[in-house]
Amino acid sequence: MNLKRIAVVTLCTLLCAGASAKGKGADNTLTTKEQKQGWKLLWDGKSKNGWKSIKGGPVPATGWTVENGTLTIADNNNKTSVGDIVTDRKYKNFELSVDFLYTDGANSGIKYFITEDKSGKISNVACEYQVLDNLLHPDAKLGHDGNRQLGALYDIFPAEIKTPAKAGEWNTARIVVNGNRVTHYLNGKKILEYERGSQQWKEGVARSKFSKRDGFGMAEEGYILLQDHGKKVSFKNIKIKEL
Repeated sequence: MNLKRIAVVTLCTLLCAGASAKGKGADNTLTTKEQKQGWKLLWDGKSKNGWKSIKGGPVPATGWTVENGTLTIADNNNKTSVGDIVTDRKYKNFELSVDFLYTDGANSGIKYFITEDKSGKISNVACEYQVLDNLLHPDAKLGHDGNRQLGALYDIFPAEIKTPAKAGEWNTARIVVNGNRVTHYLNGKKILEYERGSQQWKEGVARSKFSKRDGFGMAEEGYILLQDHGKKVSFKNIKIKEL
């Protein structure tokens, strides 16, 4: 291949790469197509705006940090000393997309239908898209048939994942809620679908740790929560489309 040909190929490669990156969009932004479809950012990639502490007040100054375009919970040696954070407002029917990266042995989660408890405080008990290192965290071996592993509806229904996610790599969780029908996705593939209130749901809740909680997971709307479970986990590209 002559020098002229090499130059043309190199230029094409650079232009194609640039076009691809432009089409995908930068982190923590919405493409024109996403905006037209009704997507909204739940996190701006720069501040802690739009979120609050489950304990009341703003997101803690320490523990949860904004670093390199990620919203990251620090490693606290599996001690939940900082606390979970939730969105400023509640959501009903929606499609939620969140990129996450977990470290070795990490445990976290993306919860939805979070509501206030009987005392008026925001509860941390609700439906949970489990974020877990299946290889190193002991919770992966507990529960029933893998219902505490990555992508599962925590302690109720397991996810069907053919290609395991790895610690230190970015993955995309997607949760679609349309009435009582809920679907979990991982990296674009459907891994779980269930219907709240169905017989299967009732049986799953009955054998879970939530069996004594009246009306568990049946709220019509709720906050979205990112969990602090004592190990470092990062989130970015947090966006939602209300249905």
